[in-house]
Amino acid sequence: MRIGEIAALVGVTSRAVRHYHHIGLLPEPARRANGYRAYTVRDAVLLARIRRLTEIGLSLDEVRDVLADDAGRELVEVLGELDADLARQEREIRERREVLAALLEAPLTSDGPLSPALAALLESAPATGSPAAAKDREHLALLDTAGGGAGAELYAALRPLAEAPGVGALYERLDELAGAGVDDPRIAPLAAELVTAVPDEVLAVIPDGEPSPTGFGRVLLEDYPPAQREVVRRVMEALAVRVRATRGRTG
Repeated sequence: MRIGEIAALVGVTSRAVRHYHHIGLLPEPARRANGYRAYTVRDAVLLARIRRLTEIGLSLDEVRDVLADDAGRELVEVLGELDADLARQEREIRERREVLAALLEAPLTSDGPLSPALAALLESAPATGSPAAAKDREHLALLDTAGGGAGAELYAALRPLAEAPGVGALYERLDELAGAGVDDPRIAPLAAELVTAVPDEVLAVIPDGEPSPTGFGRVLLEDYPPAQREVVRRVMEALAVRVRATRGRTG
């Protein structure tokens, strides 16, 4: 059989066959004198097995494990992992649909759609025209989306802070640093007061390794002008120290 014939027989494309050759999944057959590959029934059986395994959801690396010799994993082991992964995906989809159902029941806001927990937090915060406060809302909305609803406990813990009467003044002081440099003398005292304002209940629900000026924290820092960025960076570092202290760690 030539490549087009074996591809048609098994129900794949010639391009797929060539790709399997290229990655070493399907051994190259012997070639005739005219240079064409000469496929056998054994090649067709192997190609059909590759197709079946990919159709049930295995990656090509997992297919390679199944087809490997004694050093490879047993098919039942790979299928068991696939079943567990599918169960995880089903659970995540179900949880996301539950969140979506709650969102559909609530009125949408200009920040939305938001999770019920974040919507409740923002509703509890006093109205303000502070640009820094608006930026915080945007960051929380981003966390709400990127975190897959994982911030519900954090939002609940932040509520007393959001309702605290002195928070508005802290935002105003942060706004005043919008055009300042990183050597502005107002940076250090403002950062210290912001750290002090965060209650221990918030620290208890911050994930390990956070807050950190990397990952999500890095994205937030880049959204601030220099002086404000320095304030937020110092707050992150100080809160990280407090988190480690509350959890009995020093490193």
